[in-house]
This record gives sequence, C-alpha cells and structure tokens, in this order.
Amino acid sequence: MKEIDPKQTTRAFAFEMWMKAPMPMVTFIKTLDVTRLVRASRRHHMKFNILMCWCVGKAASGIREFYMLPVGGRLYAYDTIAVNTIVANSEGEVSSCDIPFTDDLQRFGSDYTQLTQQVARMCQNHDLQESMVIGTSALARYDIDGAVGMYSGVFNNPFMIWGRYRKGLFKTKLTVSFQFHHTQMDGAHAARFLDNLQREIDRLRVE
Repeated sequence: MKEIDPKQTTRAFAFEMWMKAPMPMVTFIKTLDVTRLVRASRRHHMKFNILMCWCVGKAASGIREFYMLPVGGRLYAYDTIAVNTIVANSEGEVSSCDIPFTDDLQRFGSDYTQLTQQVARMCQNHDLQESMVIGTSALARYDIDGAVGMYSGVFNNPFMIWGRYRKGLFKTKLTVSFQFHHTQMDGAHAARFLDNLQREIDRLRVE
C-alpha cells in the first residue's frame, strides 16, 4: 500500500470531481445466473459463499481500478486484493474477516475456512490493511430484490450484497448489488466487473 499522486493516474479527473462529494457512492444491481456455481458447490463439497467470494476476487483481479482506493482524502495503490465476508461468531454477533485473494481456488477455500473459523471462535475481526478489500455480505436465508449500502464516510471500499438464490426450472438466479466509490472507478469499470463475475461463474468446473 502506497500513496500515489492522483494527477499521475487515470483517476485524476474522478478524484477532483468526486473525492469531496457528499455522496460519492454508486450502486449497481444485477441478476446473475449461478447455476454452475450451485452445481460446483455440490460436486466439490465447497460452500456456495466460498465459490462466490473467489469469483468476486477473480473478476476484480483483472481490473486495475480495483488496486486503487481513496482513503482519508488521498489515493492509494495496492499490490494485492482481498475479499471480506461477515461471520456469525460464537457470541451470537457478527465479525469481519478478510481473505487474501489467490488464483488458486483450493488455497483460497482453505484460507477462507481457516480464517472464518478463527474469527468465529475468537470474536475478533481479521483485517488485511495492506490489501484493497472488497466487502461482501451474504444474507443467504432471505429473499431480497436489491440493497443499497450505507456510506459512512470512513470506508470507501467496494461492497457487494446478496441474498438467497432462486431456483427456476432450468436456471438458478442470484440478485447482487455492487456499491463503489466514484473516485475509484467509473460505471463502465463496475459494469465490466459484473460481466467478469458472470464469466468467472460460468467457467467454474462442475465435472
């Protein structure tokens, strides 16, 4: 993580326009076809949320804007990204857990399992300060049509929310919301990320 001069990046105009805006966040809502993800989860005995979080990281990893983030009125560049998940802990509350992203799905799944179990047991957040973190919140027990995240003015990280997937006759669908800071990326980058996410889901091996 290092501070960079916005004027020397592709985000120079966006930084000038949106960094001090009272509401700089934008939310996109998209319905994904997660049929292959559900099948892969069952076939490989891997939690749906692990696969979904890995696909989120994989989709973001090819877009350079995900490696920059406005923090405290400044712009920072990162070498790595991570995916955050919310964990139900042993005290009946929730804790936050950052999982480092890697192209290796098995390693990511192992890290996810180890870290979320640790967080649940110890009731302490696991934060990766040196990675650009994509937040996620899975409300898997509930049907929701969309969600708009809260802008606190403290955390500018991109954030995804989804609820329960819906089974159809031939396809399984999942509606997701994606919130991002306009200084970090434009709508085209966010739309490309969501297209990439669908593509990564479609590439999952289900044999």
